[in-house]
Amino acid sequence: MARMILNRFIFMIFAGLLLLTFLFCLFHAIPGDPARLIAGDSAPENLVQSIRVAYGLDQPLMTQYTTYMAKVMTGDFGLSNFSRQPVLQIVGPRLLNTAKLAAWSMLLAMTVSLILGCLSATYWNHPVDRGITAFSLVGICTPIFVTGILAIYLFGVHLRWLPIGGMTTWKHYIMPVATLGLAQAAGFTRMVRACMIDALGRDFVTTARSKGVPEHVIVFKHALRNALLPIITLFGLGLGHTLGGAAVAESIFNWPGLGRLMVDSILTRDLPLTQGCIFFFAMLFILVNLIVDLLYRWADPRMANE
Repeated sequence: MARMILNRFIFMIFAGLLLLTFLFCLFHAIPGDPARLIAGDSAPENLVQSIRVAYGLDQPLMTQYTTYMAKVMTGDFGLSNFSRQPVLQIVGPRLLNTAKLAAWSMLLAMTVSLILGCLSATYWNHPVDRGITAFSLVGICTPIFVTGILAIYLFGVHLRWLPIGGMTTWKHYIMPVATLGLAQAAGFTRMVRACMIDALGRDFVTTARSKGVPEHVIVFKHALRNALLPIITLFGLGLGHTLGGAAVAESIFNWPGLGRLMVDSILTRDLPLTQGCIFFFAMLFILVNLIVDLLYRWADPRMANE
C-alpha cells in the first residue's frame, strides 16, 4: 500500500512537470506579444520593451523555460498579469472552494444513486424501476446550465427561497450542489442499477434467499458489496466529470471557485494564471485517481498486496 502511494506521488511529480512543459510551449505558440498584452494596446513601445525585459521575455525560449521551471520547483508560479498577485495566492482559496463544491456534490450524487439504483434493481421491471429510469434519463439529457438557470428562476427569483449567487451561508450551497450533484446522480443511477441487477442474479444471492435472509440485508450487505468495484470506478471517473462541470456551475451561480477563475483568466488571456489553474486542476484529478485506487483495495482485499 505504502509503495503504491509513493509510486503515485512520484507519478504526480513527473506528470506535473510534463504538463507545465506542454502549457509553456502551448502558450508561447499562441499569436500575440505577451508584453503588449500586459501593457495594453495603446502603450508606448518603450513601456512594452521595459515590460519585456522585466519579465524576461527578451531572453531565448530555452532560458525562459528553465527560469520558469526553476521558479515552479520553489512554489513560484509567477504573477497574474492583471491583479499583480502571486498565482499561488489566487489559486489556493479558489481550489478549496471548488473542492468543497465537488465534494458535497459527489456526496449527494453517491447517496442518491446508491439508493435509487438499489431500489431500481430490487424492483426490476416494476413501476418503481420505470419511474427511476425516467428520472435518470431526464437528468442525463438535461445540461447543467439549463438545470441551473431553471433553479435560479424558480427558487431564487420566483419563490425567493434561496440566494442566487455567492457562498456566504449554507443556503448558497443548496442550488449549486443540487444542480451538479443530481446531474451526476442521474448517470450513476443507471450504472448502479446495472451492477446491482447483475449481482442480485448471482448464486450466492439465491442461496441467501433460500436460507431466509431478509431482502434488505441481501441487497445492501451482500449484493452491494460484490458490485462495489465497478461502482467505485464509476464514482472515480464521475468526480473528474464533476470537477469539469464545476466550471459551468460556478459561472452560473457566481461561485468563487477554480473553474470560474480559469474561465475568466482564459477570457482575459492571463497566461500565468491560466497555467496555474490548469495545473492544479490536473493535480486534483490525479489525486482523485489515487483515492479511487485506495478504495479499490478496501473493497477487494485481494488487491492489497499488488
